[in-house]
Amino acid sequence: MSDFTKYTISIYTENNVGLLNRISAIFLKRHIDFISFSTSQSEIPDVFRFIIVVNMTESGVRKIVQQIEKQIDVIRAFYHTDEETIFQESALYKVKSSSLFEERQIQNMIKDSHANIVTVSPEFFVIEKTGFRDEIEALREALAPHGLLQFVRSGRISISKEKMGISEILNTFNHKIKTK
Repeated sequence: MSDFTKYTISIYTENNVGLLNRISAIFLKRHIDFISFSTSQSEIPDVFRFIIVVNMTESGVRKIVQQIEKQIDVIRAFYHTDEETIFQESALYKVKSSSLFEERQIQNMIKDSHANIVTVSPEFFVIEKTGFRDEIEALREALAPHGLLQFVRSGRISISKEKMGISEILNTFNHKIKTK
């Protein structure tokens, strides 16, 4: 029986060149694959947040987070289980336009999956869907026989249910940047 669990690792960082390579190297050395990866501006100006999803043991993820925090540009890193977070992914589907007008079930698929059409042209239309990975995959599989031209899915975006205490750390960090 495996004691592997899916963990979401949140890394708050400065935005400096080379950090992504150094963080990736930590995972590469241990032969750990990302399930998902995304990055964006955090709630504090000039501080970025990496969201990395991995499948591993708790002791392994704890060691990884400790190594990540040793990186000079990393302010703080956390890990959480799926039950401790609220998470979603987004996807775009480009489908040939004739399917939208000639096949009524396409419109029903879009409606039933709570997706939205974001653009329509004579050649194609684009659908946007936000949800869990299995919902996004189910819509991709349903659209495939109807002229799916392109598909792209984001990495996980996630926030923790519990307070992480990072805001105080980030506010201190932000204050230090402004006073330099």
